[in-house]
Amino acid sequence: MGYNWYALYTFPRFEKKVYSRLIERRIEAYLPLQKKLRQWKDRKKWIEEPLIRSYVFVKASELEYYDILNIEGAVRYISFSGKAAAIPEWQIEAMQKLMETDHEITISSKKFNPGCAIRIMSGILAGFDGELITYMGKKRVVIRINQIGHSLVVTLPLSDLEMKDAVKKP
Repeated sequence: MGYNWYALYTFPRFEKKVYSRLIERRIEAYLPLQKKLRQWKDRKKWIEEPLIRSYVFVKASELEYYDILNIEGAVRYISFSGKAAAIPEWQIEAMQKLMETDHEITISSKKFNPGCAIRIMSGILAGFDGELITYMGKKRVVIRINQIGHSLVVTLPLSDLEMKDAVKKP
């Protein structure tokens, strides 16, 4: 019986609770967290926030797939064409590697026009394939990962990129 990675949508601000419950049930899960400095009137504090709000990545078998939805705070799997989108293992690994770096990462769920297919040729994300959405200055690119329905904004030297398909998609 095979296991696949899925993006599990949660109620707002339930990501850490759902993640903890998955781990308690010995279900492999991944919750990318980003440290941010928050300021209140009286103090500043570093906190860890989910990189993608309301998302927890879960590696589930067919048997666990539906049971996971019974966890308090879990809403549904992210799906395309009515079917939960399985995320390739290498994309989860690439996200984990990216989170271990000092790259500035922001998330955008804005729908961009499709562009050229790219491959990152060097650096920590070497071998990562995606879709080039836009250039943001000399060193920032927006890369779409379709399986999670969001785009990553990553600071990379343009020399690290190779166009896989120079023709724009229709």
